Amino acid sequence: MTDQPSPSLASRIEALEIRIAYQDETIETLNKTITEQWRKIDALGREVVTLRERLDDAEMKSGAGPASEPPPPHY
Repeated sequence: MTDQPSPSLASRIEALEIRIAYQDETIETLNKTITEQWRKIDALGREVVTLRERLDDAEMKSGAGPASEPPPPHY
């Protein structure tokens, strides 16, 4: 018995190693994309909270809140 793998086995192993290398690259790219998306989502969430607070403050200062408006005529 020899220690050298057969040519077909060697080529199959090489093909698997190539696939793994591409998969690793793809996983890393996806990870970077997801991380960036989470950063954007967090920033947008903070912005929504800030805008909600500003809207609430503006409504309180103007004295016009959602409950103080009369209902539309079709009610």
